[in-house]
Order: sequence, then structure tokens, then C-alpha cells
Amino acid sequence: MENNEELKAEVVEETSTEVVEQAAETTEAVETPAEEKPAKSRRGRGKKQKIETVAEEKPQSEWTENVVQISRVTKVVKGGKKLSFRAIVIVGNKKGQVGVGCAKASEVIIAIQKAIADGRKNVINVPIFKTTIPHPVQAKSGAGCVMLRPASQGTGIIAGGAVRSVLELAGIENILAKSLGSKAPLNAANATLEALKSLSTFSDMAKKRGLSLAEFLN
Repeated sequence: MENNEELKAEVVEETSTEVVEQAAETTEAVETPAEEKPAKSRRGRGKKQKIETVAEEKPQSEWTENVVQISRVTKVVKGGKKLSFRAIVIVGNKKGQVGVGCAKASEVIIAIQKAIADGRKNVINVPIFKTTIPHPVQAKSGAGCVMLRPASQGTGIIAGGAVRSVLELAGIENILAKSLGSKAPLNAANATLEALKSLSTFSDMAKKRGLSLAEFLN
């Protein structure tokens, strides 16, 4: 009996030590935290990085275009009527150069582009004395007739319609103008261009008279 009791006591001690050791292992596993992983930043989630691209600025041209009129015209052909658009454009750099262009095309944009190219081909040089023209002038083109007169500083451009557009893009700031003939934009613009063509400078007039510029002005 005594031997049986001793065996039971030994078994109980062994099982108790095993339970204690298992409990200690479990507590250590719970208390020791797992290796912390580096937290990922949430700032960049769901957002795409924008790549800034700087667009190259195109050099601005010194030429200015002004569309005076866009009209719809028809041409009678064998199969019926052919529809097209006519554009009148004035081109100038406001530094003494100006031109008038007229062109037709089946689309408005193409007609304007062709008129601009035609206007640059027909550019003339305008003699400007200070901010006005050197002398009075009158010219005709078709049914259009325009009279131009020099004006003092501060007068501005006293003109209207196509005549005003031509004078502004030529770089004239003070002038008096009057349309005496047809007021159609193309006729008025061509008459103004003819008037500016016929202008002559003081130096040219002095050479014709055989005088120096100072003598001519006095």
C-alpha cells in the first residue's frame, strides 16, 4: 500500500510540474509581442503622382489679323448652285505695314486662312510722320473713294468700318478719314490702301525739289 501511495504522489508531482511549465510557456508567448512590421504610409494610397510638364511657349507674331467681313456666296454651275464663303481680312503689324486679303473657300476657317495669306502677299509700307500721315490724300478703288487728312496729337482715328481697321493696323494713331464712295468693306479697304500707297515722305519731296530736308521744312 505504501508503495502505491508513493507512486501516486510521484505521478501527481510530475503532472503538476508539466502543467506549470506549459502555463509559463503560454504566458511568455502572450506577453512577448510579435515583431512589429513597419507601418506603410497611407498618404500615397489611391493617388497617382502627377508629372508636371511645362509647355513650350510659342513666340508671338508681330502681325495682327482683323476679319472685316465673312459673306456667303453662290456660283451657278451645271448641276445647280455651289455654295462657298468669302472672307475679307486686314493684316498689319502696327509699325507701318498693312495689307488687305480676300479669298473664297467651302469652309469659313479655310477662307480666313487663305485671306490672311493673300493679305501678307499684298503688304505695303506706309510713311508715318510722328503719329499721323505726312499730307492730305484722296484715292479711289472701284466704286470706293476715301479722303484722308492728317490730325494733331490726341485726335485719334476718326473713321469707321474697314477704313478704321486699315488705319489702326497700319500704326496710325491720329487721322481724319471720310468715305466718299461705296461703303462696301472690300471697296473701302482697297481705296484706303490706295490712298496710303500714294503718300510720299518729306525727304522724297525735298529730293524732287532739289532742297535739303531742313530747307524744305522751313
